[in-house]
Amino acid sequence: MLNATWLETFATLCDVGHFTRAAAALNMTQPGVSQHVKKLEAQIGQPLLTRDGKSFSLTPAGETVLIIARRRRAEDAALQGELQTDDPDRGQVSIACSGSLALLLYPRFMDVMAEAPGLSIVLEAMPQARILEGVIAGHVDLGIVDHSPTHPRLQGESVGQDELCLLVPPDRMPPQSFAELDTLGFIAHPDGLAYADELLGANFPDAHPGADRLRRRSFINQIGQIPEPVLRGIGYTILPRSGVDAHPWRHRLQVMQLPKPVRHDLWLIQRRNRCLPARARRIHAEITGVIAGLGRQG
Repeated sequence: MLNATWLETFATLCDVGHFTRAAAALNMTQPGVSQHVKKLEAQIGQPLLTRDGKSFSLTPAGETVLIIARRRRAEDAALQGELQTDDPDRGQVSIACSGSLALLLYPRFMDVMAEAPGLSIVLEAMPQARILEGVIAGHVDLGIVDHSPTHPRLQGESVGQDELCLLVPPDRMPPQSFAELDTLGFIAHPDGLAYADELLGANFPDAHPGADRLRRRSFINQIGQIPEPVLRGIGYTILPRSGVDAHPWRHRLQVMQLPKPVRHDLWLIQRRNRCLPARARRIHAEITGVIAGLGRQG
């Protein structure tokens, strides 16, 4: 590794073309400048200058080293610029969360990117285990999970809750019993059975037979389309509040009121002790703001 100080002295000497002026520019003595050049020549093993009185010319090795010195100077300047400019409107931020939260968050992220053309937001919907793995590995800047992280390389912040919602067809009276509900038929989806056991088990403990025995009317794995058959009166389903609030026809969705709500905690996680850049801190604030508004959509 070439000594950075000696390289800078050599580049400055070549820039001004005179040992005395180089010493003044570097706040050094002239012998000090000569010593740096000699040390650099010794490190390289070849002469860099051909001296002629008070002037000098570069050897072929000196010309090559000057190119390297100026390139190193430019790289150092660029690095200092990057370190001193932490712009919240530039760079990339990656986020991972559930599919329903992704639907809710992305419209706000599009607004942010429209305001900041230099900002790139990568949003992926993935299972909880993959979210944790992505944040630990550094592929994901911010993740949203339903529990406080226990991994030693993660830290989390509780940012709210996502309530499970029982969606029933609109424009009719809600079912008055589990039997009436089951008659409608369940619109199943990848997380639907787990949600059903949680919500129906809490509110119909004596009647709910287990999600695997529900009368299933349909199955859909596209999160944005799950409410569609409910809106058309084909059946009922269960979604997190985030999935309800993200739906374009949310004002038509009928959420059945139940005596025992079931809520999932939401934790915003990141690598432990990582100092987030300004762009990630901006998105962190956007996420907390959107989650704080869950259930308040018009």
